[in-house]
Amino acid sequence: MTLAIHGGTPVRTTPWPAWPPPLDDAQRKLVTDVLDSGLWGATQGGSACADLTAAFARLSGVRYGIAVGNATLGLFAALRGLGVQPGDEVIVPAYTFVASATSVLLAGAVPVIVDVDPVDLHLSAAAVEAAVTGRTAAIMPVHLAGSPVDMDELGAVAVRHGLKVVEDAAQAHGASYKGRPVGGLGDAGVYSFQASKAMTAGEGGLIVCRDEADHDAIWSVCNLGRRLGGAWYGHPEVGWNLRLTEIQAALLLPWLDRLGSEVARRNAFAAEVERGLATIGGQPVSVVPQPPGTTADSRHLLMLRVHVPFDRAFFLEAMAAEGVPLDGGYPPLGTMAALTDAGARPEPCPATETAAREVVWMRQSMLMDDPAHASHLIEALTKVLHA
Repeated sequence: MTLAIHGGTPVRTTPWPAWPPPLDDAQRKLVTDVLDSGLWGATQGGSACADLTAAFARLSGVRYGIAVGNATLGLFAALRGLGVQPGDEVIVPAYTFVASATSVLLAGAVPVIVDVDPVDLHLSAAAVEAAVTGRTAAIMPVHLAGSPVDMDELGAVAVRHGLKVVEDAAQAHGASYKGRPVGGLGDAGVYSFQASKAMTAGEGGLIVCRDEADHDAIWSVCNLGRRLGGAWYGHPEVGWNLRLTEIQAALLLPWLDRLGSEVARRNAFAAEVERGLATIGGQPVSVVPQPPGTTADSRHLLMLRVHVPFDRAFFLEAMAAEGVPLDGGYPPLGTMAALTDAGARPEPCPATETAAREVVWMRQSMLMDDPAHASHLIEALTKVLHA
């Protein structure tokens, strides 16, 4: 069978679902109400940001939330509010988006880049343990692709060494670990509302935490060093204006009503992919498994591992030509000269290096398609890998 890249007929010619989905009626109404009110900023007396933070705190099983301009700023603010100082070390996984490390640099701290579990690709507790020094102040587990990290193991390391835990939950809206929502499992958790995420306002982020003192300190970082209930022009701490707008909050708040059904749809598609992969002779491709303790996976991405030798660049180009575009995924953080030049310290990361060669992704928008169309992925994989 001739590959589409060589002039053959593509497996799929219809577009995949767009992201974000069209606005629903509740979003249109709330956005219009906010626009008509003129109360667009978070400090003008509107209620959308306050309602959104309260709703996300409930979703995360904690009491407090703070809406911010984006998740990178949220991670920075959480680190600062939890006491991370310039020169401290913060341990981050090597297989993650660059912002996990740059948020640490923004706080003046040193990202220590450690390896992930070779099977599920989440932060390895053993690698964290080996990287702890007297300067380590915090751990940043990332709930990669919408799957929850094995937080009990990492939490035990944090307790042994007196470390703060800031969860990067940017991709994990609605995920849970052993029946507990992510975001509220550490000292603070941070969600993203960037354009590709499971809920989006184009940009945006939200910090959740359980402790009142931690909340107040992080809130101050995000509000120009003010104190809750203090004078408007009182700035006893150094802080910044990191706030979300009411307009963005109005796009996001109604989305919570449909988040669960969207997560279920993506999981249904993923289940069909797993069933289809089992039918390919020799099973050259598998879904990267969920970490132990996963009770809800938000399936922001579907990570696929290719077990046979393949030309990665040609494979991705050929799959796209078949109408089933896949993403090449993250390069190892420790290989980025910009990070190491800025002071990041990479540890040996063989599992991450292997993942960067073998793992590809199916994006969230594709997972929102009819689960029956998982067959298009299976057909295209079979065609390209057997070519």
